[in-house]
Amino acid sequence: MAAPQTTTNPPSTTEYGGDEVSALVLDAGYSLTRAGFAGEDVPKSVVSSYYGTVPSGSTPKYLFGDNSIHSPHPGISIKNSMSSDGTVEDWDTAQNLWEYAITSRLTNGKPANPILHNDKDQVEKQDTEMDGVEDQEKPLAENPLLMTEPGWNAGKNREKGIEIAIENWGCPAYWLARSGVLAAFSAGKPSALVIDVGASTISVTPIHDGLQLKKGVIRSPLAGNHVSRQIRNLFSSSSPQIPLTPHYLVASKTPVDAGQPPQATLRSFATGTEPDASFRMLQEERVLTEFKETVVQVWPQGRLSGHDSTGRSHMETAKSTLARTFEFPDGYNQPFGPDRYRPAESLFDAKAFIPAPDNSDQAPQPGQTLPEMIKQSLSNVDVDIRPLLLGNVVVVGGSSLLHGFTERLNHELGVLYPGARVRIFAPGNVYERRFASWIGGSILASLGTFHQ
Repeated sequence: MAAPQTTTNPPSTTEYGGDEVSALVLDAGYSLTRAGFAGEDVPKSVVSSYYGTVPSGSTPKYLFGDNSIHSPHPGISIKNSMSSDGTVEDWDTAQNLWEYAITSRLTNGKPANPILHNDKDQVEKQDTEMDGVEDQEKPLAENPLLMTEPGWNAGKNREKGIEIAIENWGCPAYWLARSGVLAAFSAGKPSALVIDVGASTISVTPIHDGLQLKKGVIRSPLAGNHVSRQIRNLFSSSSPQIPLTPHYLVASKTPVDAGQPPQATLRSFATGTEPDASFRMLQEERVLTEFKETVVQVWPQGRLSGHDSTGRSHMETAKSTLARTFEFPDGYNQPFGPDRYRPAESLFDAKAFIPAPDNSDQAPQPGQTLPEMIKQSLSNVDVDIRPLLLGNVVVVGGSSLLHGFTERLNHELGVLYPGARVRIFAPGNVYERRFASWIGGSILASLGTFHQ
């Protein structure tokens, strides 16, 4: 009887049984799109989920990437292919954006960005015709792909994602994973209560033994963009009103004392060459993001409108804290005392909402606040696993990096569940917090058993 033949040849990189597969991980969010190779610590490609369009005859041209969308091209308009709940709204543009995120830094597949810039920062047409390239090659023909999705993603969206990955990109293998499950994996926890505070949505997702408990998934629009709108309302209602001038409009400025009117020369545009209003909104959002990261704080103990055990109001205590000074792009600067606690307070207390002067911003409902979301989520799962989930609370998302957020969350959980043992896992590393779902996908897609 002949002995079975054996081979010493190493496995091919396209074989799924080994660990050498060049698998890609794609995590698309409302604010950022993250892409990278499985097994790496952080994504190599992080691009804005916003894109720009510039007039060019009958068909507009598209701009992808930070260098392009933050340049004031004539007539540039800023859009987003994602809806406010974190699901895809414009699939054609989303596909092109994802291709750009992958091919610009990770692979040498077909180019996806139809706009290039020369050394004079002028818009030029790309030499390659996209339609011809699409018929000749597939950008991910050699790379398995793991892609994330929110816990409330609809079935038709999943089918469209599979169509893009398999038919348009030619992926040899494709996997769609829940972002909450991957965030728990990134923390090394098979069971957890994942609190994801993103740009457009905040969600509470219970995970048990690596599976998402769908009936316990709760989401709310009170996330990072909501805090930005609260800052706008705070600036507008201040006396005197605080100006919000983005960087691209400032040609020059002169230093001024705190609270004094700015002395800046603003940049002007010829008629017909000015950017769209949506471009200014995006640039103002960048200033608000910097303000959130450096000034805004969350009151750590109880409601800001409440009192401590001695009867002293928390607002009075906040007034005794050291103010934080912020300088705006036009040179205006001002110290912010207790007001810096107000923009984020409505995440926990709906009554602390700062209304817009023109009443254009809708006040949140009490059930949309984070404590009520957690309470509702846990009430929808089996009572036997609630202690396990409370003992493994995972906090992720870029907007959870607000100073004092985890301390306030710990206090609120202690009030809601006084007899339970609550433990919060919130990575101190900024990248681990912002890219938690991607990191979990990187861990999962790098396992040999996953490829089998």
